[in-house]
Amino acid sequence: MKLGVVILAAGQGTRMKSSLPKVLHKLAEKPLLGHVIDTARTIGVDRIAVVYGHGGEQVPAAFQAADLLWVEQAKQLGTGHAVEQALPAMDGMDRVLILYGDVPLIRSETLAALLEAGKASPLVLLTATLADPAGYGRIVRDENSTIRCIVEQKDAGAEVLALREINTGIMLVDGSRLKSWIARLENDNAQGEFYLTDIVAMAVAEGAEVRSAQPRDVCEVQGVNDKVQLAELERHLQRSRAEVLMRQGVTLRDPARFDLRGTLMVGRDVELDINVLFAGDVVLGDNVRVGANTVIRDSRIGSGVQIFENCVIDSAVIGDCAQIGPFARLRPAAKLAANVHVGNFVEIKKSQVDEGSKINHLSYIGDCTIGRSVNVGAGTITCNYDGANKYPTVIEDNAFIGSDTQLVAPVTVGAGATVGAGSTITKDVPADSLALSRTRQIGRSGWKRPEKQR
Repeated sequence: MKLGVVILAAGQGTRMKSSLPKVLHKLAEKPLLGHVIDTARTIGVDRIAVVYGHGGEQVPAAFQAADLLWVEQAKQLGTGHAVEQALPAMDGMDRVLILYGDVPLIRSETLAALLEAGKASPLVLLTATLADPAGYGRIVRDENSTIRCIVEQKDAGAEVLALREINTGIMLVDGSRLKSWIARLENDNAQGEFYLTDIVAMAVAEGAEVRSAQPRDVCEVQGVNDKVQLAELERHLQRSRAEVLMRQGVTLRDPARFDLRGTLMVGRDVELDINVLFAGDVVLGDNVRVGANTVIRDSRIGSGVQIFENCVIDSAVIGDCAQIGPFARLRPAAKLAANVHVGNFVEIKKSQVDEGSKINHLSYIGDCTIGRSVNVGAGTITCNYDGANKYPTVIEDNAFIGSDTQLVAPVTVGAGATVGAGSTITKDVPADSLALSRTRQIGRSGWKRPEKQR
């Protein structure tokens, strides 16, 4: 049986107080709609149609994927009207799953349970029981606990408002019956809209058994209507990701102060201090230690690496047993071999540093190739940019670069060479030689400082 998915994402989201369409606001650095699309792709769907409206082409433009069909709802006349716009895209689908672009935490396991229940029913609703159901449509059952209809909050009387089982909006519908039911919807209600939920009463009137499933966690079906709810779901998502990592053996000093905004693969005995943020795709080897207030994005960290506090690592590769920081920054294409030391206030960009080399203090290394067992003194700068083009610097094995040195690229320092502190190097330095470029020191005995005039 072919399965189609319709994701409703046309809402304006006025309570977000933003010009950005609601479904493009980010949760864990991914748009809300992106979470829903990714989950839908995991359950074996044959077609995905996204209904968009407010924000115009901003929404389709944010998702350049060939497997998505985009359907515009020019006028927002209710959920039933939105699904009606997507019906042509669902031609040939035996079952249609309705999801919402602002309900980002729905799990594939929950949708799988919905699909299983749909094998015996033309209409399956995902419901939830809430302590405070205010604002939601209520599930009305008869004395046999059979679902009879859904009543929206604004159309409900006191007896219905006392019910705590709510409609999440997520449902699985037989494809052919969905077309028939949608065609018969009316907007004779308090909001003057075409409610998708009215198809439940139609199904019951035809003698169809309407079944239901419930999520494991009610957070799966919570929507985002304002920035408060967005922040609440962010913390819930981060806490659940932290729990997964801790069950894999990761030590988190405080799970409440941890953020994963991408994917993270970890080895054994990894320890993460507070306020560590991972983004993109990150891999950590065994026995990695990451200090507080560190950001790591799209990087691969070898085993035994120690990253001290307040570091920023972006698109870098770090070899085994290296030491980074504190207050170090590794920019894209920084590649460090094993046992490299990068210290405080060191910035490395588009450079390779070979095994055992040390850059411990207050240095900038850009467009550079550094050999094995090189010592780079404090305050060293590779002057790689002339205002128009960038040039390479090469420092070969066992070289020693004195403090406060400027290496004006293109330049090569040969193996075993020494550059004296305070030098500006503009020419290649031969192997096993000493290079100095200081002005001559002048001394005047008996000299006195100028005094302030009274």
